[in-house]
Amino acid sequence: MSQVTDLIAALEEKVEPAKIEDVARFFKGGDAETRIMGVPMPKVFPVAKQFTDLGLVDVETLLDDARYEVRMAAVSVMDFQARRKRLSDAHRKALFDLYLRRHDRINNWDLVDRAAPHVVGTYLVDKDRSILKALARSNDPHERRTAIVSTFAFIRRGEVEDTFRIADMLAGDGDDYVQKAVASWTREAGKRDAEALIAFLERNKKHLPRSTITAASKLLPDSVRKALRS
Repeated sequence: MSQVTDLIAALEEKVEPAKIEDVARFFKGGDAETRIMGVPMPKVFPVAKQFTDLGLVDVETLLDDARYEVRMAAVSVMDFQARRKRLSDAHRKALFDLYLRRHDRINNWDLVDRAAPHVVGTYLVDKDRSILKALARSNDPHERRTAIVSTFAFIRRGEVEDTFRIADMLAGDGDDYVQKAVASWTREAGKRDAEALIAFLERNKKHLPRSTITAASKLLPDSVRKALRS
Protein backbone atom coordinates (compact mmCIF):
# COMPACT_ATOMS: atom_id res chain seq x y z
CA MET A 1 0.00 0.00 0.00
CA SER A 2 1.07 3.59 -0.54
CA GLN A 3 1.80 5.94 2.36
CA VAL A 4 -1.32 7.92 1.45
CA THR A 5 -3.42 4.79 1.80
CA ASP A 6 -1.64 3.90 5.04
CA LEU A 7 -2.24 7.35 6.53
CA ILE A 8 -5.93 7.32 5.64
CA ALA A 9 -6.27 3.80 7.02
CA ALA A 10 -4.66 4.96 10.27
CA LEU A 11 -7.19 7.79 10.48
CA GLU A 12 -10.07 5.42 9.78
CA GLU A 13 -8.96 3.36 12.78
CA LYS A 14 -9.49 6.48 14.93
CA VAL A 15 -13.05 7.18 13.71
CA GLU A 16 -15.60 7.68 16.46
CA PRO A 17 -19.07 7.89 14.88
CA ALA A 18 -20.45 9.54 18.01
CA LYS A 19 -17.93 12.38 17.52
CA ILE A 20 -18.98 13.33 13.97
CA GLU A 21 -21.22 16.16 15.14
CA ASP A 22 -18.58 17.47 17.54
CA VAL A 23 -15.87 17.48 14.89
CA ALA A 24 -18.23 19.06 12.35
CA ARG A 25 -18.69 22.08 14.62
CA PHE A 26 -15.11 23.10 13.93
CA PHE A 27 -15.50 23.16 10.15
CA LYS A 28 -16.70 26.59 9.00
CA GLY A 29 -15.56 26.35 5.40
CA GLY A 30 -19.10 26.36 4.11
CA ASP A 31 -18.52 24.14 1.05
CA ALA A 32 -20.84 21.32 0.06
CA GLU A 33 -18.03 18.86 -0.67
CA THR A 34 -16.33 18.44 2.70
CA ARG A 35 -17.20 15.34 4.68
CA ILE A 36 -16.51 14.66 8.34
CA MET A 37 -15.10 11.29 9.37
CA GLY A 38 -15.47 11.69 13.11
CA VAL A 39 -11.82 11.73 14.17
CA PRO A 40 -11.17 14.18 17.03
CA MET A 41 -8.33 16.56 16.14
CA PRO A 42 -6.08 15.45 19.05
CA LYS A 43 -6.09 12.02 17.40
CA VAL A 44 -5.34 13.36 13.91
CA PHE A 45 -2.04 14.99 14.84
CA PRO A 46 -0.27 11.85 16.16
CA VAL A 47 -1.26 10.00 12.99
CA ALA A 48 0.20 12.80 10.85
CA LYS A 49 3.40 12.72 12.90
CA GLN A 50 3.93 9.10 11.88
CA PHE A 51 4.07 10.24 8.24
CA THR A 52 6.31 13.30 8.46
CA ASP A 53 8.53 11.96 5.65
CA LEU A 54 5.62 11.96 3.22
CA GLY A 55 6.52 13.37 -0.19
CA LEU A 56 4.81 16.59 -1.24
CA VAL A 57 3.09 14.89 -4.17
CA ASP A 58 1.42 12.63 -1.62
CA VAL A 59 0.64 15.61 0.65
CA GLU A 60 -1.13 17.27 -2.26
CA THR A 61 -3.12 14.09 -2.83
CA LEU A 62 -4.27 14.30 0.78
CA LEU A 63 -5.20 17.96 0.33
CA ASP A 64 -7.43 16.96 -2.56
CA ASP A 65 -9.38 14.59 -0.32
CA ALA A 66 -12.94 15.63 0.56
CA ARG A 67 -12.54 14.57 4.19
CA TYR A 68 -11.79 17.34 6.68
CA GLU A 69 -9.59 15.19 8.90
CA VAL A 70 -7.52 14.00 5.92
CA ARG A 71 -6.81 17.60 4.92
CA MET A 72 -5.92 18.37 8.53
CA ALA A 73 -3.44 15.51 8.44
CA ALA A 74 -1.98 16.95 5.22
CA VAL A 75 -1.37 20.42 6.67
CA SER A 76 -0.05 18.80 9.86
CA VAL A 77 2.55 16.91 7.85
CA MET A 78 3.49 20.20 6.18
CA ASP A 79 3.82 21.84 9.58
CA PHE A 80 5.95 19.04 11.03
CA GLN A 81 8.28 19.24 8.04
CA ALA A 82 8.52 23.05 8.18
CA ARG A 83 9.56 22.90 11.85
CA ARG A 84 12.67 20.88 11.05
CA LYS A 85 15.79 22.89 11.83
CA ARG A 86 17.85 21.27 9.11
CA LEU A 87 15.24 21.44 6.38
CA SER A 88 16.78 22.35 3.03
CA ASP A 89 15.98 25.75 1.52
CA ALA A 90 14.57 23.99 -1.53
CA HIS A 91 12.16 21.88 0.51
CA ARG A 92 11.10 24.85 2.64
CA LYS A 93 10.28 26.77 -0.53
CA ALA A 94 8.40 23.77 -1.94
CA LEU A 95 6.24 23.64 1.19
CA PHE A 96 5.56 27.37 0.93
CA ASP A 97 4.69 27.08 -2.77
CA LEU A 98 2.38 24.11 -2.17
CA TYR A 99 0.53 25.93 0.63
CA LEU A 100 -0.15 28.97 -1.55
CA ARG A 101 -0.88 27.03 -4.72
CA ARG A 102 -3.42 24.80 -2.99
CA HIS A 103 -4.91 27.33 -0.62
CA ASP A 104 -8.27 26.38 -2.12
CA ARG A 105 -7.97 23.17 -0.06
CA ILE A 106 -6.82 24.98 3.08
CA ASN A 107 -10.32 26.27 3.57
CA ASN A 108 -10.97 26.38 7.28
CA TRP A 109 -9.61 28.53 10.08
CA ASP A 110 -7.85 25.66 11.84
CA LEU A 111 -6.27 24.34 8.64
CA VAL A 112 -4.73 27.79 8.25
CA ASP A 113 -3.62 27.99 11.86
CA ARG A 114 -2.06 24.52 11.78
CA ALA A 115 0.42 25.33 9.03
CA ALA A 116 0.66 29.05 8.26
CA PRO A 117 3.06 30.10 11.05
CA HIS A 118 5.84 27.70 10.06
CA VAL A 119 5.10 26.88 6.42
CA VAL A 120 4.50 30.49 5.35
CA GLY A 121 5.81 32.66 8.16
CA THR A 122 9.11 30.92 8.84
CA TYR A 123 9.85 30.79 5.11
CA LEU A 124 9.38 34.56 4.87
CA VAL A 125 11.51 35.46 7.91
CA ASP A 126 14.50 36.45 5.77
CA LYS A 127 12.64 37.23 2.54
CA ASP A 128 10.42 39.84 0.97
CA ARG A 129 7.05 39.73 2.74
CA SER A 130 4.88 41.55 0.21
CA ILE A 131 2.97 38.32 -0.45
CA LEU A 132 1.27 38.86 2.91
CA LYS A 133 -0.17 42.16 1.71
CA ALA A 134 -1.49 40.40 -1.39
CA LEU A 135 -3.08 37.71 0.77
CA ALA A 136 -4.61 40.36 3.03
CA ARG A 137 -6.32 41.86 -0.04
CA SER A 138 -7.68 38.50 -1.22
CA ASN A 139 -11.39 37.86 -1.67
CA ASP A 140 -10.88 34.55 0.17
CA PRO A 141 -11.18 35.00 3.95
CA HIS A 142 -8.93 32.00 4.54
CA GLU A 143 -6.14 33.67 2.58
CA ARG A 144 -6.70 36.84 4.59
CA ARG A 145 -6.44 34.80 7.78
CA THR A 146 -3.18 33.32 6.49
CA ALA A 147 -1.80 36.83 6.07
CA ILE A 148 -2.12 37.67 9.77
CA VAL A 149 -1.52 34.19 11.23
CA SER A 150 1.76 33.82 9.32
CA THR A 151 3.20 36.80 11.16
CA PHE A 152 3.42 34.71 14.32
CA ALA A 153 6.80 33.54 13.02
CA PHE A 154 8.00 37.15 13.15
CA ILE A 155 6.46 37.83 16.56
CA ARG A 156 8.40 34.89 18.00
CA ARG A 157 11.55 36.64 16.83
CA GLY A 158 10.55 39.95 18.43
CA GLU A 159 9.31 41.57 15.20
CA VAL A 160 5.81 43.04 15.41
CA GLU A 161 5.73 45.62 12.63
CA ASP A 162 4.33 43.28 9.98
CA THR A 163 1.66 41.98 12.34
CA PHE A 164 0.28 45.46 12.92
CA ARG A 165 0.72 46.41 9.26
CA ILE A 166 -1.41 43.47 8.14
CA ALA A 167 -3.86 44.04 11.01
CA ASP A 168 -4.33 47.62 9.83
CA MET A 169 -5.36 46.25 6.42
CA LEU A 170 -7.83 43.81 8.02
CA ALA A 171 -9.29 46.12 10.69
CA GLY A 172 -12.57 46.55 8.83
CA ASP A 173 -12.80 42.94 7.62
CA GLY A 174 -16.33 41.57 7.76
CA ASP A 175 -15.38 37.93 8.30
CA ASP A 176 -15.64 36.82 11.93
CA TYR A 177 -12.76 34.36 11.69
CA VAL A 178 -10.48 36.99 10.20
CA GLN A 179 -11.39 39.30 13.06
CA LYS A 180 -10.69 36.55 15.60
CA ALA A 181 -7.23 36.15 14.07
CA VAL A 182 -6.60 39.90 14.14
CA ALA A 183 -7.49 39.92 17.84
CA SER A 184 -5.36 36.89 18.70
CA TRP A 185 -2.22 37.87 16.86
CA THR A 186 -2.23 41.55 17.74
CA ARG A 187 -2.68 40.54 21.38
CA GLU A 188 0.30 38.20 20.97
CA ALA A 189 2.33 41.00 19.38
CA GLY A 190 1.28 43.25 22.24
CA LYS A 191 3.16 40.98 24.64
CA ARG A 192 6.31 42.18 22.87
CA ASP A 193 5.24 45.79 22.34
CA ALA A 194 2.23 46.99 24.31
CA GLU A 195 2.56 50.55 23.00
CA ALA A 196 2.34 49.33 19.41
CA LEU A 197 -0.81 47.37 20.26
CA ILE A 198 -2.41 50.39 21.94
CA ALA A 199 -1.54 52.56 18.95
CA PHE A 200 -3.08 50.00 16.58
CA LEU A 201 -6.29 49.82 18.58
CA GLU A 202 -6.57 53.59 18.91
CA ARG A 203 -6.14 54.31 15.21
CA ASN A 204 -8.58 51.55 14.21
CA LYS A 205 -11.19 51.61 16.95
CA LYS A 206 -13.79 53.13 14.63
CA HIS A 207 -13.44 50.17 12.27
CA LEU A 208 -12.72 47.23 14.57
CA PRO A 209 -15.66 45.27 15.99
CA ARG A 210 -16.04 45.69 19.73
CA SER A 211 -15.33 41.98 20.19
CA THR A 212 -11.96 42.36 18.45
CA ILE A 213 -10.98 45.32 20.62
CA THR A 214 -12.02 43.43 23.75
CA ALA A 215 -10.06 40.30 22.84
CA ALA A 216 -6.98 42.13 21.55
CA SER A 217 -6.73 44.34 24.64
CA LYS A 218 -7.31 41.53 27.12
CA LEU A 219 -3.82 41.77 28.63
CA LEU A 220 -3.64 45.57 28.75
CA PRO A 221 -4.24 47.56 31.95
CA ASP A 222 -7.92 48.11 32.81
CA SER A 223 -7.59 51.87 32.45
CA VAL A 224 -6.33 51.48 28.87
CA ARG A 225 -9.07 49.00 28.01
CA LYS A 226 -11.71 51.35 29.37
CA ALA A 227 -10.35 54.25 27.30
CA LEU A 228 -10.40 52.11 24.15
CA ARG A 229 -14.07 51.26 24.71
CA SER A 230 -15.08 54.90 25.09
